[in-house]
Amino acid sequence: MSKYSMITDYLVHFLEDEVKKTGLKNVVLGLSGGIDSAVVAVLAQKAFGEDLLCVKMPSHYSSQSSLDDADELAEKFGMRTTTREITSLLKAFESDEMDNLRKGNFSARMRMATLFDVSAAESALVLGTSNKSELMLGYGTIFGDLASAINPLGDLYKSEVFELARYLGVPTATIEKPPSADLWEGQSDEDDLGYTYTVLDKTLKAYVEDRKSRETLLLEGHDEQLVDLIITRIYRNQFKRKMPIIAKLTTRTINHDFNYPRDITL
Repeated sequence: MSKYSMITDYLVHFLEDEVKKTGLKNVVLGLSGGIDSAVVAVLAQKAFGEDLLCVKMPSHYSSQSSLDDADELAEKFGMRTTTREITSLLKAFESDEMDNLRKGNFSARMRMATLFDVSAAESALVLGTSNKSELMLGYGTIFGDLASAINPLGDLYKSEVFELARYLGVPTATIEKPPSADLWEGQSDEDDLGYTYTVLDKTLKAYVEDRKSRETLLLEGHDEQLVDLIITRIYRNQFKRKMPIIAKLTTRTINHDFNYPRDITL
């Protein structure tokens, strides 16, 4: 059995188990036309079939290729889809003073607000699509694309998501196009970060998984600017990877002392 065959089996069972614990059976996710949402959609389709609803949320920043790729994936795997246009939400709030970062963050939050509203209507859980590279580097919007109930990709680096996508049969057009969240016109993940995910992940894995120090990484020939970028972003964005910090005033503080296993059935 190949590595990605085992990962697929594990993640499908992970999704089934985690959703079952909540007492719900339906799931929703945002289908963007990108590789991360495509991979989660295929995994969720294997786990839930018709109980999966993929939500397309285009805006005036969405590229036609993203819309086409989302449709191609849904057609290939027989996924249920619905469309919630968010252009009017964005235009009602946007102003000339907003830079691309603010526009992108607002777009991400409007998409997630829409997705959670659909989940309420469907009595469903929201599945996340952020991968480990994005989470470690803080490349995501808190309460936007980083928000979800369950995330199957959070321990897979972006380069591994590409390999999993190939194994799952995600259409070639989705795999080969430059990663982009379509948060503003011409936006590209790798342009924002300054490096390709292939280059980023090599150094990121060495620092995170192998626990190599900055000094060791530099001695091994890793790019100094990249090393410093990764270390800075990991620590600066730690708050995005945690629930809100609660000031401790009692002996039973949520997320400090008051913790319980998720698999307890009441």
